[in-house]
Amino acid sequence: MQNNWWKINSEIRIDTPFLAVYEDRIQANIERLIESVNGDTQKLRPHIKTHKIGEILDLFKTYNINKIKCATIAEAELGAIHKIEDVLLAYQPVGVKKERWIALIQKYPNTAFSTIVDNLDSAKALNEIAEKSNLKLTVYLDLNTGMNRTGISIHKNWSALIDEIATLKNLHFAGIHIYDGHLKGDVKKRTAVASNLFFSINEEIENIEKKLGYELKIVAGGSNTFPFYATQKNVECSPGTFVFWDSNYQIHLPEQNFEPALVIVGTIISKPTTSTFCIDIGYKAVASENTIDKRLVILNDENLIPIAHSEEHLIIENQGKNEYTIGDTIYAQPYHVCPTCALYDLVQVVNAAHEICDQWQVVARSRKINI
Repeated sequence: MQNNWWKINSEIRIDTPFLAVYEDRIQANIERLIESVNGDTQKLRPHIKTHKIGEILDLFKTYNINKIKCATIAEAELGAIHKIEDVLLAYQPVGVKKERWIALIQKYPNTAFSTIVDNLDSAKALNEIAEKSNLKLTVYLDLNTGMNRTGISIHKNWSALIDEIATLKNLHFAGIHIYDGHLKGDVKKRTAVASNLFFSINEEIENIEKKLGYELKIVAGGSNTFPFYATQKNVECSPGTFVFWDSNYQIHLPEQNFEPALVIVGTIISKPTTSTFCIDIGYKAVASENTIDKRLVILNDENLIPIAHSEEHLIIENQGKNEYTIGDTIYAQPYHVCPTCALYDLVQVVNAAHEICDQWQVVARSRKINI
């Protein structure tokens, strides 16, 4: 059955398309993550954007993982609801998000919240709203090491910006945040680039610590540079995809021994030609930001090739000899699991006996829970 690890034998019938997650594989992936940091769970701050599920946060806690990173207020609130001790919002609060951030901190006083900034104006705006709310907010400086999405460039005088942030009375400057998702290539290449950048940054951090008089925290990396940061002292690592994995990272991060733990389950609904059939895994059922050859992999048969895609339909060309009929079940692994999971309200939990045993709500796919 290992070869068909994805096959569900449960008598419970669920209308397709649906997401199935495999309990034993999720646990194995968490255990592999912990092994990668030699059992030091204090080095782990998983990003929860991949799953957005409270039961997985509860599972993290059983492994003594009590810190998370997130990208939305809803994800941050999910962490607080499930009593995660330390929640970092790696998304600079701007506009109305500042008010929501304050409301969240006030509603959940037992959670240590922090966020990022990358410029003085945003830091001053947070300082001002913190002062009005009689709060002291914890912030990290977001460094841009080349991805050019957010953050102050490492080629600018970012240590001078820290000096200015540190003078704001209602902010506590906690450390540095780095996300380097732009680094591609094999593990040797990714590690070489990440290490060169990191060691130059770390040297400057040591000088800043002397001025501030306390040790700074460093939150760094995602899945692609996790093998490097896992070996560095005083660095919290923030991979997220490990919990479910996907075909993209299976292909491009082969050095990381995580197992796929999520599939999309669909049904053949039509056979319009002798060599093609249609399944119900459309745009609304799988992340479709990539070209059609990088959206999903059919697990049933390597000769089933996606050739056309629309909102509710996926056309498959059968290039092999196996026969398929209307009503047959199709299992597919997403190329990009994070936005795929966000398309579903629920996931079906499959146990080691290949039976559906539970369902979990993808609570933080919503833009808002309470705040």
